[in-house]
Amino acid sequence: MKRELHGIDVSNWQGSVDWTDHAGAGVSFAFAKATEGGDYTDQYFARNWQGMRESWIVCGAYHFARPKGDAAEHARHFLRAITAAGGLRRGDLVALDLENNDGLRPEQVAHHARRWCHYVERHGGVRPFVYTFQSFARAGNCAGLGDYPLWIASPEKPRGEPLVPTPWRDWTIHQYANSPLDRNVFHGSREDLTRLGFHPR
Repeated sequence: MKRELHGIDVSNWQGSVDWTDHAGAGVSFAFAKATEGGDYTDQYFARNWQGMRESWIVCGAYHFARPKGDAAEHARHFLRAITAAGGLRRGDLVALDLENNDGLRPEQVAHHARRWCHYVERHGGVRPFVYTFQSFARAGNCAGLGDYPLWIASPEKPRGEPLVPTPWRDWTIHQYANSPLDRNVFHGSREDLTRLGFHPR
């Protein structure tokens, strides 16, 4: 039987999170919203980042994409927010939350996402996950992102059995529930997961 890790993701909507409680309940990894667009920083991000770290949960930070803006500027804002919260350590994860087109055409959305991911990879030294959902990807908004690990929102499918949209061939994290909390699963060990995270050069 395949080993699986359980995770959650949070934002300011959850308010203050009891990370010790989640760790005790078997949560092994988590993503907290860090930024959105080019100037918004989640007010709970630094607290969540520290709380995950102290509870020995694999730390993940995500950026909510606003494709109308400048991708490099948004990526810089994201990396600065992480630095301000204590920075990246070995095995930490980052992700681009790609689910809003801001009224742009799919090719424009995909271009923004590719630029953001390239910038974070080059300047942050970590390969981002891409979080999205089936119909958004199918519309062409994720073109050219197939080499990045897929974090797929598919709550209508059983845990660990999501549909995988093109351009991906496989999933890495499945968000299988979103009420009352977003719940995620990763097939593999803690070591397998942190291998996909930050590694100091």
